[in-house]
Amino acid sequence: MKINTNKSGTLSAKAKFRVPFGTVSITEEAHRLINEAVESKWLTRGKYVQEFEEKFARLFGVKEAVAVSSGTDADALSCAVLYDYGAKRGDEVIVPALSFVATGNAVFQAGLTPVFVDVRRETLNIDFDKIEEAVTPRTRAIMPVHLMGKPAEMDKISEIAKRHRLFVIEDAAEAHGAEYKERKIGSLGDMAAFSLYAAHIVTTIEGGVVITDNPQTADILRSLRNHGIVGKFEFRRIGFSAKMNELEAAVGLGNIRIFHEILQKRRRNLRYLIDKFKKFEEYFITLKEEPYEKIGPHAFSIIVKENTGFTKDEFVRYIEGEGIDSRNLFYSIPTQCPSYAFLGKKLGDFPEAEYCSDHGTHIGIHQDIELKDLDYVAEVTADFLKSQGLKC
Repeated sequence: MKINTNKSGTLSAKAKFRVPFGTVSITEEAHRLINEAVESKWLTRGKYVQEFEEKFARLFGVKEAVAVSSGTDADALSCAVLYDYGAKRGDEVIVPALSFVATGNAVFQAGLTPVFVDVRRETLNIDFDKIEEAVTPRTRAIMPVHLMGKPAEMDKISEIAKRHRLFVIEDAAEAHGAEYKERKIGSLGDMAAFSLYAAHIVTTIEGGVVITDNPQTADILRSLRNHGIVGKFEFRRIGFSAKMNELEAAVGLGNIRIFHEILQKRRRNLRYLIDKFKKFEEYFITLKEEPYEKIGPHAFSIIVKENTGFTKDEFVRYIEGEGIDSRNLFYSIPTQCPSYAFLGKKLGDFPEAEYCSDHGTHIGIHQDIELKDLDYVAEVTADFLKSQGLKC
């Protein structure tokens, strides 16, 4: 993704694509804070990181936020917290099979074992009806992923967790600004891990943050991000090197200032494209927003339905040839990622996740995309279907 500054002072993704997948907003305030940090010569974790944590916590309505170096570290540290609450090496965390591979990697990086559960094709999220059968005496947590910013069914997940005395760690990497039954995603579990990668609503370019209402958990997270240190030089637990620096925090502070502006535009784009794709529902499964939720839009997923007469690859080749950038709709981690072959899972074990991967793509709906661009997406989609001899 190539980044260029536009007239408003933000950075926009410019490539060969008329409708690029991602963008980055860098505000004038971020430029000012970066310059101040450089001039101060204090570039490691300092006052800007602390200010970012305070403002991020306030934004999501929780007491504590702990900034770290990536969304993967946010997941991994959240899992590592479990040792202070009785977990042992190799204990299990239930995760959805369909996600960015970092979800599974982070569990392993914390010394725990991911136990994968299939998803629901229509929501992309973990199938709550299949969670309970995955619970064993070694299960310590459920980590639902709010994929594409669509909230997982947190009421049902929380009920299962309460019944089995499990922690709930929300993987909210893509769900900035999402809401579930009038509560903010990130405030529904024991902890929530956010990615602050360049494509997300709040970005520090690279970075992550964990939020919680539990001050003890927050203290453990602060220790874990700095090699398990407590006080000046006591190493009480096995930790990570996962600190955010002042330059990243400066970018994040600028993004927090325009958070609602970005969120509003992304929501507008999402709802507009949902409406535009209603006429294509014979051929595609796309995101839907239920009355009790607000999606925190990351991207717009498009899954080719069965027996349409064309493949996902044919559709992707066509739209990319017309200047619409896309990405595959992730993979079934345990059965479609070669790095997980050692688990011994086989194709067919997670049929819904595998279907979404084999037949799904997603495109950008970020703040630099205008309605005319989304009209163009709909026009190109209609042209593709006509090229296949299909009505729309």
